[in-house]
Amino acid sequence: MNRSFRPDTVTTLSRLFLHLCRTYHKSDQMLSKIEGLYRPISGAEIETRVRRLSLGFRALGLRPGDKVIIFSENRPEWVIADFAILCAGAVTVPIYTSLMPEQIKFLINDSEAKVIVCSNRDLWLKVEAVRAGLPRLEHAIMIDEEPPEGLLTLSEVMSLGTSAADALFEAAAETVRPDDLASIIYTSGTTGRPKGVMLSHGNFVSNVKSLDAVVPFDHTDTVLSFLPLSHVLERTATFLSLYNGCSIAYAESVESVAANLVEVRPTIMVSVPRLFEKIYQKVMEQVLGSSALRKWIFFWAIKIGKTCAAKTIAGERVPARLAFRRSLARKLVYAKILAKTGGRVKFFVCGGAPISPDIVEFFYALGLVILPGYGLTETSPVLSGNTLDDYRFGTVGKPIPGVEIKIAADGEILARGPNVMLGYYRNEIETKEAMAGGWLHTADVGHLDEDGFLVISDRKKDLIVTSGGKNIAPQPIESLLQINPYILSAVVIGDRRKFVSALIVPRFEKLEAYARAHGIPFGDRPELCSRPEVRSFLLAEIQRATPDLASYERIKKIAVLDRDFEIDAGEVTPTLKVKRNIVEEKYRDLIDALYRD
Repeated sequence: MNRSFRPDTVTTLSRLFLHLCRTYHKSDQMLSKIEGLYRPISGAEIETRVRRLSLGFRALGLRPGDKVIIFSENRPEWVIADFAILCAGAVTVPIYTSLMPEQIKFLINDSEAKVIVCSNRDLWLKVEAVRAGLPRLEHAIMIDEEPPEGLLTLSEVMSLGTSAADALFEAAAETVRPDDLASIIYTSGTTGRPKGVMLSHGNFVSNVKSLDAVVPFDHTDTVLSFLPLSHVLERTATFLSLYNGCSIAYAESVESVAANLVEVRPTIMVSVPRLFEKIYQKVMEQVLGSSALRKWIFFWAIKIGKTCAAKTIAGERVPARLAFRRSLARKLVYAKILAKTGGRVKFFVCGGAPISPDIVEFFYALGLVILPGYGLTETSPVLSGNTLDDYRFGTVGKPIPGVEIKIAADGEILARGPNVMLGYYRNEIETKEAMAGGWLHTADVGHLDEDGFLVISDRKKDLIVTSGGKNIAPQPIESLLQINPYILSAVVIGDRRKFVSALIVPRFEKLEAYARAHGIPFGDRPELCSRPEVRSFLLAEIQRATPDLASYERIKKIAVLDRDFEIDAGEVTPTLKVKRNIVEEKYRDLIDALYRD
């Protein structure tokens, strides 16, 4: 590799891109599935396309500081457009493909975007529905060819950038400064109206370099990308991957991740807890349906794995006899599960929401290391994380280099560091509130243990205070419930109530099989969910899954819902976090009925 452009000169995202181009010369820098096969895109081709597109943007009149919306699913063109925007000194505003027209209208207008890069006709129809209400939008560009009349294609914009202007591209990329605004990322809005988080080039780069110091990404790695690039965690993971020259393969969709894992055989993947919960549920479902001998072998293997994991984390040597048993367990049990991830995974990075320590320990026992971390959009995003060398179950690791964390008197986690946002776009009041005293107020509650590992309790605004004055963190309880093979989703209720209850979405294929096996009659899902025998069974499963909860934390009653919470219905964010206030309002009558007796 050519080291003439040293990583320590990377102070902006535009320089990070130049570092990628001048250091790594891979034939498979990105991989995208086309006509049923993963096709490689070379680093040289990516560089050419970014240069041409960036110059094409300038030819359209884009100037430093101008805002550009990216409205697309994950694909190489997303990243190419992002770097083209950043290298021109402009500002990327990513939005989720799941958003509805009125939400899109708000974000485009609030960000004052001049240009939108849209993936395909279906997504464009959402924009077109509110086009008359977008007075500042000057250009619409479609990634796919054959756009509707009035739209440019990405190829057409690239054709505006000629090789004769390469010096202009370099000059613009080098002119960008660390304090310049790089992106406005709108928060998911679990508690209200979305706010535009302003992140600078320096914010992102500081986070990339801090993570690079503690997480071993390498140019030989292949990363599978499936979280939306609109989410700051996946975006920063992309920057970190390219900073280190990793190849990035793009999953076709969330639904296809299992198949893409086997096809791509990645060494690293960034995920949210829901993926691991689903894998765990599927494995346990298969095990519990197997013979007594197979069950005994499986649980024996997991016990061996957990024993070895405890010694490894404690820095102790695994005795030869135990190592032999682990080798046998790997052949009998672990290998079959590992094969479903492609068989090459070094580690998974997990963020975005709390993950159950039981699931983390389960995968660690198999040899699949999950590195839970913690952060916010406002912190670019990572504040802390477990590492391969410094690891503790039930925590989100220690603060990463350069980040300070302290706990306020009321338990709120406060943070400061070079990765903390510039502020909220056009929202000085909330910026001052969030940054009171020079620390970012995260609105999360937690503590630092005796060794400096951060433990998250819950969201400050999500904490339940019962009418008896007991404080309850709902998220850890929900994580316990969602491990159960019969429960898909759960929302714990109880604020200002006399006891704790829950809204439960069952795994219908499992629950329907149970009902048929036990002679419980039902015609459709609503009827199944209304059956008292079903409620009793699920409540018993909940009690079985939560024996260690305090008496005031235990769920006394449940309501069974006949559908899962949906993004389009506004009940969950695009990163699958439940909008508690929306859900509680929507199911107010059902919840009230639980407390009438």
